[in-house]
Parts: sequence; C-alpha cells; structure tokens
Amino acid sequence: MPQIRIRITGSDDAGRAIRDLLTSLPGIERVEEIQDLMPHMDDPDSSSAGLSEDEGPGMRVIEVEAPDDAAAERVRETVEALAFKLDVLAEFESNESGIGE
Repeated sequence: MPQIRIRITGSDDAGRAIRDLLTSLPGIERVEEIQDLMPHMDDPDSSSAGLSEDEGPGMRVIEVEAPDDAAAERVRETVEALAFKLDVLAEFESNESGIGE
C-alpha cells in the first residue's frame, strides 16, 4: 500500500484546503497531518528572534495512504494542481511497500 508524505509550505488555509481535498478523493485510506520532525535552525536567544522579517509561510507534513499506485499518482496530480492554484510549495516523499524488499 503506497504511503505518501507531502510537505506543504504555505498558509494554514492552503494546508487545510489540500488536506480537505485529499480526504474527498475516492479510495484514499488515510489522510493525517503529522508532526514535522525536521529540526529548524531557529535560535530563541537571537536578538532578531520573532521579527517579522524572520517569519515565513508555515510548514506542515501530510501523510496519505493510498490503496494502489494509480490512487497514489492521482494524489500527486491533484495536490500539484491545487498547490499551483494556491501558490504554495508541495514536496513529495514516497514510501511504497514492496520496493526494495
């Protein structure tokens, strides 16, 4: 069963719109926003911490389980189209079962 992680860089509304769209796709097993485990290089003791110039768009990671490769490809195409329309960045990381075993 293909599992896709999508890293969304953009507003909270855009992330929510992508997540809602994914839940509406037929056959999709699971859509879940997961904790971003990537360390960020923010230094809370910095004199510039919290300045508006340092704040960028939010980042979230959405994990999707699809029943087969065709559904996984539909997820990628759908997210790419909506991300383009919403002007956000969507990065894909696939972990397809059965490959490399």
